Amino acid sequence: MAASRSQFVYPYPRPMVTVDAVVFTVRDGRREVLLIERKHAPFAGSWAFPGGFVEMDETLDAAAARELDEETGLTGIPLRQFHAFGDPGRDPRGRSIAVAYVGEADWRKVSPQAADDARAARWFPADAPPPLAFDHARILEYALRCVCKE
Repeated sequence: MAASRSQFVYPYPRPMVTVDAVVFTVRDGRREVLLIERKHAPFAGSWAFPGGFVEMDETLDAAAARELDEETGLTGIPLRQFHAFGDPGRDPRGRSIAVAYVGEADWRKVSPQAADDARAARWFPADAPPPLAFDHARILEYALRCVCKE
């Protein structure tokens, strides 16, 4: 007999799970990062990585690719998981764990277009981004220090 879904609902608090896509390009010898301007609270009007909530029936990899597509229109960008970020308080909506992905795109071959939860999408110098929402400054620093050095 198959177990019902309700058998596995536990009376313990559960965190939200999100994904973030940190996409880099190199233009004129300088590394740039793709950011979106958030359309909605929290942090409406602030810059952040394309990302969002993982749906119940999708893999983390699929969620990262979906969010990148939904918010920037970019598809086919190879993404790889590089770290999880879960400090309490990183998201004012509640306990949240973000699984971060990194990818590279050729700025000459892609044209990010804001959609869905994004008001704008554009490239910024990775070493001088605007103030970032959530803990995305920490995520960017980690990506630049640990992932881009590989």
